[in-house]
Amino acid sequence: MAKFYFLLWQKWAFFVTLSSLGFAGVVAFIITLFVYIKQGSIALNEAVYQALLEVFLFWFPLVWSVTVLLALFLSLKRVFNHCLQGYELKLLQCMKKEKSEMVRVVGYGDIKRVWRKWLLLLIWLVGAQMVLALVITQIFGEYKALFDWFSIYFLYAFILVAGYFSFIVLSSRCRLVRVKRC
Repeated sequence: MAKFYFLLWQKWAFFVTLSSLGFAGVVAFIITLFVYIKQGSIALNEAVYQALLEVFLFWFPLVWSVTVLLALFLSLKRVFNHCLQGYELKLLQCMKKEKSEMVRVVGYGDIKRVWRKWLLLLIWLVGAQMVLALVITQIFGEYKALFDWFSIYFLYAFILVAGYFSFIVLSSRCRLVRVKRC
């Protein structure tokens, strides 16, 4: 069962990383291109390349902050109904009936309620990691301010770590998600 959760997390982490970085790169490139065109499309030289790179590097982490949320939503659909190590996560339609049926083809409309619970679980797990990291940096670090070390990159690492534990907790605490043999 531990290998199932690890493979599920690995597949999820790969998709979230690839899609969020890809979306952020494309959007940051479009913004950079827009800025270049808005400034009159001057002839490209070393200084212009450096300026465009700085514009891109400015916008990339800002856009990535938003595309991570989009990638998290898109990725949750992909974790259902894929057999890994003899197990799979199944999404149930409704728990009001005595016997609820499993959703065969999971759509984005089906995962809205589960995504809200999962996102809140991720927030709590990331928050706990941040408190732990803050305590460790205060004890062993030499930072002057509380969150000198904190950036979107650390937050993303915390999200990836929390994602692993969230699948374990989600399947045991959420009534709409079950782990079944396949």
